[in-house]
Order: sequence, then C-alpha cells, then structure tokens
Amino acid sequence: MSSTPSAAALAPFKVRSFRFQWPADLATSWAFEMELLILGWYVLVETRSVFMLTVFASLLYVGTLLAPMFGVMGDRIGHRNLLCAMRAVYATCAIALTAFAFTGVLTPVLVLAITAVVGLVRPSDIGMRAALVGETMPGERLVGAMSIQRTTQDSARIVGALTGAGLVATLGIGPAYLVVSGFYVISVLLTLKAGSARAAHRPAAEARSAPARASPWRDLREGLAYVWNTPHLRGAMSLAFLLNLTAFPLFVSLLPVVAREVYRSDQTTLGYMVAAAASGALVGAVILSRIGHTVPPARMMIVFSMAWYTMLLVFAHMPHPAAGIPVLVLAGVAQSLGLVPATAMLLRTSDQFRGRIMGIRMLAIYGNLPGLLLSGPLISSYGYPLTATLYCTVGMLFAALIAIRWREHLWRAGAPANKR
Repeated sequence: MSSTPSAAALAPFKVRSFRFQWPADLATSWAFEMELLILGWYVLVETRSVFMLTVFASLLYVGTLLAPMFGVMGDRIGHRNLLCAMRAVYATCAIALTAFAFTGVLTPVLVLAITAVVGLVRPSDIGMRAALVGETMPGERLVGAMSIQRTTQDSARIVGALTGAGLVATLGIGPAYLVVSGFYVISVLLTLKAGSARAAHRPAAEARSAPARASPWRDLREGLAYVWNTPHLRGAMSLAFLLNLTAFPLFVSLLPVVAREVYRSDQTTLGYMVAAAASGALVGAVILSRIGHTVPPARMMIVFSMAWYTMLLVFAHMPHPAAGIPVLVLAGVAQSLGLVPATAMLLRTSDQFRGRIMGIRMLAIYGNLPGLLLSGPLISSYGYPLTATLYCTVGMLFAALIAIRWREHLWRAGAPANKR
C-alpha cells in the first residue's frame, strides 16, 4: 500500500510520448531560464537602466497576441510538429547570439533584436506543450501529468539560476550561451520522438476528408466563442490575465531589481533567489503529482492564487536576502498549487478545442507587458516595496471579484471545473 502514491505519481511515464516529451520540455525550460538570467543581467549591467531591463523582459512576450493562432496551427498540423518548428527557431537564435558573443560584436541592441525574434514564438511554447500532454494523456492521469510536466519549468529555474550565473561569472557570455544552444538542439531532437502516431496522422487525415475546410480565422473565432460562452473558462482566463499583470512581474522579471537595488548584491544572490522560488514551485508540483486526482481544480486555483499574492506582499518588505529567500520558497509553493490545477482544468474541459484554448490561455501572458512597463517608472519613483505592495493589493482585490462573479462555476463543489 505504501508504494501506491509513488506508482500513481509516475503513471504518466507509462505513456510513450510523455517519456520523450518530458526531457524535451526539460531541456527547453533549462535553456529558457539560463537565457533569461544571462541576458537580463547583461542588459542591466551594460545599460545600467531598470527601464531597459523591463524592455528586454517585455520583448519576450511580444508574440503573445499570436498565441491563439499558434493554437489553431497546433490543432491543424499537430502539436508535436508545431513544437518542433518553434524549438528550431530558439536553437537558431541562440546559435546566432553565441556567434556574436565569441566574435566580440555583441551589444545590448543585438540582444534586444534577437530577443524580439524569440519573443514572437516563445509565449506559445508552454501552451503547446500542455496541449500535447492533453492530446496523449488519459484523462484520469492529466493532473498528475501536468504536475510532473510543471517540474520541467521549476527545476529549470533552479538549474538555470545557479548554472547560468556561475557560467557567466567564470567563463563569460559566449561559453554560457554555447550551453544554452546545446539544450535547444537536444530539445528539438527529443520533441521529434514525442506525440502519438494517431495524433501525428490525424491532421492529414482530416485534410483529406474535409477539402473545403474552414479558414484558420474561423477556427480561432470558434475557440474564442467557446471560451466566452463557457463561464468557468471565462473566469479562469480573467484570473490568468490578472496574475500575469500583477504577480508574474514581481515573481520573475523584477528579481534582478531586488537583488541589485534592494539587497545591493550581485548575480550570485539573484541566482539563489530564482532557485528558491523555483524550489518552492517544484515542491508544490511534487505534492500535486501525488494528490492531484483528489483536489477540486478551480477551488485550488482561487485559494492558492490569493496565497501567492500574500507571499509576494510579504517578500516585498523583506530587507535582506536571508529573510526574503525563504518567503520566495513559500511563494513558489503557492504558485504551483494554484496554476497546475488551473491548466489541468482547462485541458480537461476543452475537448477538440484543446490547442486553441491553450493558445487563448497564453494570450493572458500579454498582461506581463503593461505590468512590466508600468513597474519601471513606478520603481524609479517610489521604490520596489511600494510598487510591489500596489500590485499585490490590486491583484487580491480583483481576484476576489473574479471568485465572486463566477462563484457558481468556480467554487461550487459539483461544478465541472471542480471535477476530480
């Protein structure tokens, strides 16, 4: 009996596609996090401008508006095929940046230009990898699979934070980016082996059977209409946008500001901070991989979104890293316990719209842009603690309003969104 939880936690690996997709997603996520830390610190140090750091971080989300169309493409050509093409773009850009670094011509302008290209594609990656899991995973294993899949992102933040900072400090940006490029190439090769034969051949079969197929724009309109007319999806999307607007900037992109301006420290402390946040999220994902089949997803989403805001608010007023880092661990746990069930709920209730729904979900990432761009002037004028307090207060207020507005669909125990 004692081995049952462990067996249940590893059950998703019985699916062949997941055995290839998980390491492919892991390599991609490791590269993402190393890239974010390496280039974010480079831009901040070279330009000495918090505003330029927020511009860099914002460029990573410029393709957010394209995410729904990526979802349409995934539903049409197959999510595995789309992921392979996207990850080939990452690898090409990383190799180009590595060449610029080794030849000594790298500048912040070049970094921003390459980041803009990657930013056209990157916002859709998490949604498409989730759609691929939903496409290949039995429904009863979905929460557990998404919890394990989430560990790719959280472990990446730990490894990327520690190794990225260390590689740059000891070897320089060129060798560090050579490692990033290697991870991207590995992710492409592994993604080619993911997916199922049935799923891979379905788009071609559908094309043969439906010569007068609807336009991609009609597919997108159908997905948008499905979200709008399904109350629990509309509530979840509203909360996702709010979290991206007010919580994610504090938890991810603005940590270099805390390390440099509040703690008066260097990239080593920044690495510890990022690793602490990711460690907490990893703990939350492991917990869900064991108990995910027993939790009501929508309720978990609401409760732990509020808990996440609370931890970020406490973190904003920690004057030293020794006090702030443990709070970041708790914030990471709350984030994971809130977001993973929400994603599983979206996949479970999306059916044939799975790719489009996840693409629309990624559209919520657009909240990062105004959140980041507003934070730069606010921090310059009022400091990080006051800015973070404002963001958390607004976030909690509107999260409560969302929970009240869609109470019947997000909180009621018997609602489809809380199906275990």
